[in-house]
Amino acid sequence: MTRPRMRDRGIYVLPNLFTIGALFAGFYAIVQAMNYRWEHAAVAIFIAMVLDGLDGRVARMTGTQSAFGAELDSLSDMVSFGVAPALIMYVFALKGLGKFGWIAAFVYCSAAALRLARFNTQLEVADKRFFQGLPSPAAAALVAGFVWVMVEYGFSGAEVDWLASFVILFAGISMVTNLKFYSGKEINLRKSVPFFVVILIVLFFILVSTSPPEVLLLIFVLYGLSGYAYAAWNRLHRRGKTTKPLPEEKK
Repeated sequence: MTRPRMRDRGIYVLPNLFTIGALFAGFYAIVQAMNYRWEHAAVAIFIAMVLDGLDGRVARMTGTQSAFGAELDSLSDMVSFGVAPALIMYVFALKGLGKFGWIAAFVYCSAAALRLARFNTQLEVADKRFFQGLPSPAAAALVAGFVWVMVEYGFSGAEVDWLASFVILFAGISMVTNLKFYSGKEINLRKSVPFFVVILIVLFFILVSTSPPEVLLLIFVLYGLSGYAYAAWNRLHRRGKTTKPLPEEKK
């Protein structure tokens, strides 16, 4: 009696091509950092971020989601948004700080791993409107944008080493906080939008094209601070409710 043959599980090509592309971009960023080509390394991180944002949406839109794709995406994120930014920042600015430099880079790298592990275990219970902790692609963009702007303005890593350590520690710690950051997952690309939204998108691309390093860094600095601002606003709002005086009783 022969055993029934297990049905082969196929691997969806289209969404995983985007994931592999993001992985390649992260690896390319590491290689360019080792060759001291900082602008190429920073741009590669942003390309990885775009591809990472597309793979999930493509999988959902085409009905090609799979457990394999989810695992591959997580591993790709660890390379592109965990290891690569930490190494880029270390080689660029933190190397001269000795032990503190590589410890700061490791804090970021380990925070990215913890952030991804928490994200994977809370997929079913998390509020889809928000991320818990700064998303690893945004943290990586913050680090890469900083390096890109410093190079654009002619600063060497040694001149901004302590500022670089603050940036990478801020990005790393923000990833493992319980702060809420807007996810944008409720945006439905299949629905029609008003014409002015299209105009805003065009203006956004024009703004980015005028000066990519500064504009992208500003965007992700504001996004990185948005979680802290949202938490502060919620705390003040709750405090205002608790201290609100009770209405006087009618005589």
